[in-house]
Amino acid sequence: MPKIYLSPSVQDNHPYIIGGNEEYYMNLITDAMVPYLRAEGFGFERCNPGSTLSQIIQQSNNGNFDLHLSLHSNASPEDLRGILRGPDVYYHATSSQGRKAANVIAENLREIYPVRKLIATIPTTTYAELRKTLSPAVLIELAYHDNFEDAQWIRNNISSIAENIVKSLAELFNTDPE
Repeated sequence: MPKIYLSPSVQDNHPYIIGGNEEYYMNLITDAMVPYLRAEGFGFERCNPGSTLSQIIQQSNNGNFDLHLSLHSNASPEDLRGILRGPDVYYHATSSQGRKAANVIAENLREIYPVRKLIATIPTTTYAELRKTLSPAVLIELAYHDNFEDAQWIRNNISSIAENIVKSLAELFNTDPE
């Protein structure tokens, strides 16, 4: 049974243009993922909202996880606030398993995000959750919380986003529901 570490954002200081914040919405999506994960036979653990990034990485590294999955929403630079849109799926540049997971997730997000061409898969070496975790890791920036349409899309699609991400995990790990 594949085991996933779920790391919804702990950033409550990133407000949404429509109200709420990044931590709130990413935890709603993670909560909505739980029944889908169980139905697909995944084992999982999740970080606590009060945890620091170092604690999250340590908790992930203390387990034997097949994937570390970090859920975030993005913010534009000041001069582009409200303009940028679309999901970005990051993976560590040297991780073939991370790349594979990011590609599957991005491809499946194209089924539900309204502007398919805006979805990007991006290799990086800068994010600690991708660089310091022992298991392959993916960081999903689901959309821009300073863009009205993107923020609304997240708010209005909590369940479908959760289901879509778990569908990607099931595809990635070839699980069969029990």
